[in-house]
Amino acid sequence: MKPRITLLTLGVQDLARSVVFYRDGLGFSTEGIVGTEFENGAVAFFDLQNGLKLALWPRRSLAADSGLPLDAPSATEFAIGHNVSSTAEVDEVMNLAARAGAGVVKPAQTTFWGGYAGYFQDPDGHLWEIAFNPQFESPG
Repeated sequence: MKPRITLLTLGVQDLARSVVFYRDGLGFSTEGIVGTEFENGAVAFFDLQNGLKLALWPRRSLAADSGLPLDAPSATEFAIGHNVSSTAEVDEVMNLAARAGAGVVKPAQTTFWGGYAGYFQDPDGHLWEIAFNPQFESPG
């Protein structure tokens, strides 16, 4: 099987607040909230790159659709890695996120693996790592 991941869905507490954070704060492109005519259907999609999309969906809707109970969220279940092309760009993205209302968990700094990275949390506590890895090919 060849992995073909095309959508990352984040469960959010307040969909409108999260759309403002990602659209207005981070500058992600979206058509806004769609699907409001359906029970548990309200969702917002953001284009990332190469056909990959980010979806924001209310946690209660994700629980209802999956059939799983609505549990307490945990910031350490996973992290989204956003690799950039320089240490200066790491600082830019971290500052942009902080101005948008993100909680800076770990300021950008030199890492043990020879790169430069920091962490922030979005309004729902989802963890983002912003990193420059000199061993990776520079992102386009």
